[in-house]
Amino acid sequence: MNRKDIDADQVRKLAALGCTHEEIADVVGCSHDTIARRFKDEVEIGRRQGNASLRRKQFDLAMGGNVTMLIWLGKQRLGQAEKSQIETIGKESITVQIGGARHNEDDAEAH
Repeated sequence: MNRKDIDADQVRKLAALGCTHEEIADVVGCSHDTIARRFKDEVEIGRRQGNASLRRKQFDLAMGGNVTMLIWLGKQRLGQAEKSQIETIGKESITVQIGGARHNEDDAEAH
């Protein structure tokens, strides 16, 4: 049986994009088993390269001032979390403070 000539670099690039074995197989014209068996290393390398590229872009966005990305990376990489505080005032009113913003439950029920 003749082996199909498959470009290993193309397999790696497709894996870097996050393509599944099935998607890579469809593009290069073979079975997903062939990809899993013959190109295991290329797929793993591609996935790691894709992850590194994605992390770089996220980091660049955060360092460029994207507040959402700064918060997300802070939570993911630094273990930061939003702090919640509940205060009871009298019998009727409960004030909830989440992430620095104050919300009164009596106000919410009135709407």
